[in-house]
Amino acid sequence: MGEPEAGPRPGFSGRAVAVLGATAVIAVALDQWVKWLSTEHLTEGEPVRILGGLIYLSLLRNSGAAFSMGENHTWVFPVITLVVIGWIGYMATRLRSVPWAISLGLVLGGAFGNLGDRLFRAPGPFHGHVVDMISLFAPYAEKFAVFNIADSCLSVGVCLAVLLELTGRQRDGRRAVRKKAEPAA
Repeated sequence: MGEPEAGPRPGFSGRAVAVLGATAVIAVALDQWVKWLSTEHLTEGEPVRILGGLIYLSLLRNSGAAFSMGENHTWVFPVITLVVIGWIGYMATRLRSVPWAISLGLVLGGAFGNLGDRLFRAPGPFHGHVVDMISLFAPYAEKFAVFNIADSCLSVGVCLAVLLELTGRQRDGRRAVRKKAEPAA
């Protein structure tokens, strides 16, 4: 990509870490609130069609990942999630960029939202089923995976991270600058 701007920037920015934390807390709170609303007001097998069928609210309990992949290995997902949470914690010790804080906060919030389901929902710890409720174009993943707010936060956070990387924005707040090619002699 390029060389980062000159000058080391040690440590972290309290502002960036606060944004990361606030973003994660808001993501978890929204995810858990929507899951609570869904389990209280939706009935499995009775999807609710909204926006002319663009979106269906379909209560599902997913033991696997997207499209129910890995259903028989539910213990793997919390372990991977804990590694991701640890990595984000490590990254926070160097974080100085607010856009990166938002990206990592969304991923962290999404990770915690689904981890809570894996740990505290039936059938039991490390095997819990994630509550999903948003289905696009058809009620039960005929056209697209059924997902939840945590999944959305994870997806948006990862897409933002890719965009930040592609535009040369560093987690320490610097921008990578491209070296100009040396003219041939």
